[in-house]
Amino acid sequence: MDYKKAGVDIEAGYRSVELMKEHIGKTMRPEVLSGIGGFSGAFSMEAFKSMEEPTLVSGTDGVGTKIKLAFELDKHDTIGIDCVAMCVNDIVCAGGEPLFFLDYIACGKNEPEKIARIVSGVAEGCRQAGAALIGGETAEHPGLMPVDEYDLAGFAVGIVDKKEMITGQEIKAGDVLVGIASSGVHSNGFSLVRKVFDVSREALLRTYDCLDGKSIGETLLTPTIIYVNALKTVKKGGVKIKGCSHITGGGFYENIPRMLPDGVHANIRLSSFPVPPIFGMLERDGDIAKEMMYNTYNMGIGMILAIDQTDADRTVELIKSSGNEAYLIGEVTSGEKGITLS
Repeated sequence: MDYKKAGVDIEAGYRSVELMKEHIGKTMRPEVLSGIGGFSGAFSMEAFKSMEEPTLVSGTDGVGTKIKLAFELDKHDTIGIDCVAMCVNDIVCAGGEPLFFLDYIACGKNEPEKIARIVSGVAEGCRQAGAALIGGETAEHPGLMPVDEYDLAGFAVGIVDKKEMITGQEIKAGDVLVGIASSGVHSNGFSLVRKVFDVSREALLRTYDCLDGKSIGETLLTPTIIYVNALKTVKKGGVKIKGCSHITGGGFYENIPRMLPDGVHANIRLSSFPVPPIFGMLERDGDIAKEMMYNTYNMGIGMILAIDQTDADRTVELIKSSGNEAYLIGEVTSGEKGITLS
């Protein structure tokens, strides 16, 4: 008896690491001090000594049951982008610059080529976020997970000067809300998606005119947008972001109040932004109440910024210059902390 007969292929692990190296190398930053394959990742803080109070911000997340669609379609090169996005988008909500990322892949069987495709997506997400992929782990779990399945999670660390943190405490009545468009469902609510839609391979490959001729599988697997560059562009443009909300699980109703201080209320105009057709399909086919849709999904808005009214038009233009679509979607008024959709 040996480890391989017990279900863990050490040689496959070595090959996975070799196949990953090309992708990981594309994410490197000057501050990275460690090589690939070490016991830990090392990152120099020398470049941030000029900050008055350098403050670390972190985020960890996975991609939930969206990963089941990747299994069905045997498409594994984008799910890693989702994983990075779910972590770094939370970091930028605090005003942080993502520095580095680590991933964890648990699998029933280590198939090096598949693992490398997963990591290629993680690396692409890190490239988009400007973060270095400095470490990770691939763990085989024979007997615990099916041989053709895996789970993916990640952890990111960023930095911000404390005086530049986005806390929401300066939001006041009269401020405006700018929404940045999502790419679709992103990575939340897929347990409900899988209850509403047939997610067999055949059904996922079916195309729809309302989805611009795309298949429902391609639409649902579209990666989560990474908003690092959009917020960096706004900051460089001289706009002060008073509050920032990443619209993830819990949709509008849970996430927008998280950035609000007591005594103010967010008013969202639903007619101010387009809702991608995939959400209309979900609402109709699942007979889901509209309030529940906005309590579960991003409905086409992946990030919301609270800014001074005088910066409204400039903020929209700056976001558009970063390659993202943006809309003026609402205002802040005095009142009980919460939101109203109208």
